[in-house]
Amino acid sequence: MFASRPTVGICAGLAEASWGVWRQPAVLLPLNYFTAIQRAGGFALMIPPDPELAEAPDQVLERLDGLILPGGVDIDPATYGAEAHAQTVGAVLERDLTEIALVRRALEVDLPVLGICRGMQLINVALGGTLLQHVPDEVGHPQHRRTPGSFEDSDHDVRLTSGSLAARVVGEEIHGTKSHHHQAVAEIGEGLEVTGWSSIDDLPEAIEARERRFALGVQWHPEADDTSRLIEALVDEARSYRSSRMARGDP
Repeated sequence: MFASRPTVGICAGLAEASWGVWRQPAVLLPLNYFTAIQRAGGFALMIPPDPELAEAPDQVLERLDGLILPGGVDIDPATYGAEAHAQTVGAVLERDLTEIALVRRALEVDLPVLGICRGMQLINVALGGTLLQHVPDEVGHPQHRRTPGSFEDSDHDVRLTSGSLAARVVGEEIHGTKSHHHQAVAEIGEGLEVTGWSSIDDLPEAIEARERRFALGVQWHPEADDTSRLIEALVDEARSYRSSRMARGDP
């Protein structure tokens, strides 16, 4: 029944979009995120940028059993005290501030959280970390985003720490992933631990807060991989969170 499905909030971006005869600013997310949540038995609730949520995130978090921070445009460097690189484009500060507030509060109340690509970077920034603004400048190659706008030929392996949440979820310590990013975590945020590294160049590709019930960021895109269990694992943890909340008599 609908009432038994865990509600998973997923943050959305702002972008120009076209449909029918219209071209207008829109709140936007790829369909495969929703498909993955629904396939795992969750109810997906899209969360747009909202200045009020940046001040009072409980307005939506109280309605959620889990939170996903998806991929998207670059994060505004002002959020981590840096000047913008020439390759840092598309940032929407309103979105960044909303999501930073949501993540910080979600971790405080131990809501299950999964960050995907940009979402991993956002978790790191929210907890005081910084970013590499253009990875090719740091590692000397473009292999983390081989074909902009496509996951074709995007696969590479990630090495995961034994016993980490990431390794437990995927069921292995060498995990094949689909990659599409040009930024990455640099200085690690407070309370976070790097538990995954790219096989290409040892770039950090998984971070987690081990003191939380489920707080994981991955640099790859599980929504683009039908064999991935990551989003299913988040929904399963959200279901457990919902059950414990209902047992306490919370609404």
